[in-house]
Amino acid sequence: MNLGTTLVIARFDHPDAVKLNDIVQAEYVERYGDGDATPLDPAMFDPPHGLYLMAYDAAGRPVATGGWRARSAAGEGYADGDAEVKRMFVVREARGQGLARRVLARLEETARAAGRVRMVLETGLMQPEAIALYESSGYLPVPDGGKFGHYRHAANSRCFTKLL
Repeated sequence: MNLGTTLVIARFDHPDAVKLNDIVQAEYVERYGDGDATPLDPAMFDPPHGLYLMAYDAAGRPVATGGWRARSAAGEGYADGDAEVKRMFVVREARGQGLARRVLARLEETARAAGRVRMVLETGLMQPEAIALYESSGYLPVPDGGKFGHYRHAANSRCFTKLL
């Protein structure tokens, strides 16, 4: 783990968050042929109904992001008390240092403190490293009939949950 990395709470529309979001969208295009079209509003990540984190390296460069937003049984297959993980991302040059695991642990901690009862997330088959992270962090795959989120009907979509 890179001990020189600092996690800070930020807005989803912070310039550094926008910069990394542009990079992750380009990576989605490489892997899937298109970006992520999930509707996201910065206010969805504002505490206490969400949280967005940025990781900065020792030189002050933004190197990772991740957030959660409160979800309810109002639609798209979610349940009351869900916290949906969004925009987990580590820039290529900072991968392999445990940053994603550190961001994910902080997201779980803050979602639990905010009264959320279950972490949920959707990823795709073209992101095997993400799937490995979630499975090794205690997330369980959801059968196709119980999937949730914007891509719940996509064949290459995989959903995971973890009770808090």
